Amino acid sequence: MLFFAFVGLLNCSAGISEDNDESENESPLVYTLKPNQEYQTVQGFGASDAWACQFVGANWADEKKEQIADWLFSSDTDIDGNPKGIGLSVWRFNIGGGSTEQGSESDIEDSWRRAESFLTGPDQYDWTKQAGQRWFLEAAKVRGVEDFIAFVNSPPVLLTENGKAYSSSPDQYNLAEENYAAYVDFLGTVLQHFSNDEGIDFNYISPFNEPQWDWMSAGQEGTPAQNSEIAALTRLLNDKLEGQSSSTKIEIPETAQIDYLFETSDKEGRGNQVEEFFSSSSENYVGNLSRVAHKIAGHSYFSTWDFDHRDDVRQTLVEKINTVDPSLEYWMSEYCILEDNDMIQGSGKDLSMTAALYLARVIHADLTKANASSWQWWTAISPYDYKDGLIYIDRNENDGAVSDSKMLWVLGNYSRFIRPGMKRIEVNDSEVSSMEFSGYETDNGKQFVFIIQNYKPIANEFQLSVDNVDDYNFKAYLTSSGNDENLKLVNSGSVGDTITLPGNSVMTVVLEVN
Repeated sequence: MLFFAFVGLLNCSAGISEDNDESENESPLVYTLKPNQEYQTVQGFGASDAWACQFVGANWADEKKEQIADWLFSSDTDIDGNPKGIGLSVWRFNIGGGSTEQGSESDIEDSWRRAESFLTGPDQYDWTKQAGQRWFLEAAKVRGVEDFIAFVNSPPVLLTENGKAYSSSPDQYNLAEENYAAYVDFLGTVLQHFSNDEGIDFNYISPFNEPQWDWMSAGQEGTPAQNSEIAALTRLLNDKLEGQSSSTKIEIPETAQIDYLFETSDKEGRGNQVEEFFSSSSENYVGNLSRVAHKIAGHSYFSTWDFDHRDDVRQTLVEKINTVDPSLEYWMSEYCILEDNDMIQGSGKDLSMTAALYLARVIHADLTKANASSWQWWTAISPYDYKDGLIYIDRNENDGAVSDSKMLWVLGNYSRFIRPGMKRIEVNDSEVSSMEFSGYETDNGKQFVFIIQNYKPIANEFQLSVDNVDDYNFKAYLTSSGNDENLKLVNSGSVGDTITLPGNSVMTVVLEVN
């Protein structure tokens, strides 16, 4: 298995260690959590409702969609102490562009990749639209999700330049400048409706998505955008939101891949976005606007292989942010396994630990190398034969089978236990091992979370210590290849106890200080 054939360099704070053929350690490894050495504050983990939620939420049997919602959002446990779900703290709602209403005339052949629009005519709205997605919004809220992001792939087709939800031009926003104000009014009206009438206050509105791509293939809704166009619309939207009662902030720019945040590369006018939007010397500076969130959002696609490249681009991003504005947060706002490389291929559904362990590597790198404050998966539910879902369903608009995946539960090793507001902290190990690991703490120092990932088939034993903490109890939750090992509570104990980590697994240890 290729998971065990590649070498990385030891990095104590990130827990990146060499992959080698060493046997199980004769004595337990010791990992020391160091709360006096803090890194970023974690704001949450999430996923999006594109695109299957529109059918599942509207048409599928209650029992099935309730199960899906529990897997995604629940923070409850069963009678044996095992989590019922992964406790996502962020949910992304797609404000559709209206390609569904156009049907085949939308040119988007796959009906599952179309989306409805609330806008039905000039200043006319139908709030019964997007019913399936609104069902999942409410399900998330009921189960305790507090952070909601409304994101847009395309402006409404009633406003776009070509009357479509995809672009006819490779290098400009699919919206005539005379419709900028109408688009901003549309977004403001949608946000106000959800706040006033549906009890959902969106924390963030994300008006752009992957502006570096040309979006001319009609594979889904989407449009490119120049940095100047993003800045112009952001300023108008900022003015609109200042006049409304909600506290929604603007999230930008949902960069297609990490390197466009710090370099232009092959997309003139659409790259170097940290500096473009958050340097006060830039013509496109919007970082001083009251409703622009003090964060920059990017996607981890095509930046995860090889491991040296993966780490280099993330470290370069951190350096760029520190140069422009060290207080600026980085949010990794979209990822699924798209790329094909020597270790993984995007095509082919994989419910096993193979894809899950690759995902674990990416999450770990984004948190420990890029200092991501938030981490969000792409499509929560997928009908495709692809590694793009946490939960998989039959491609049927009205009913079908539902399957969880190990990717769901490995994400849960993070999302269920690292709660909003916790800080990542330094972790040291006693010797080089084959594991990746990271640590987190609550503000009051009463709870610590330690996550460790074993990419080899050999079990390892380890012990935990915390600087200046003499007494704690712990619980350990395991995700591995076993059918019932999905965040399974496998161990509990106290200071000095040895914990066994099986091969090819991810474990979260929650420490409660006495």
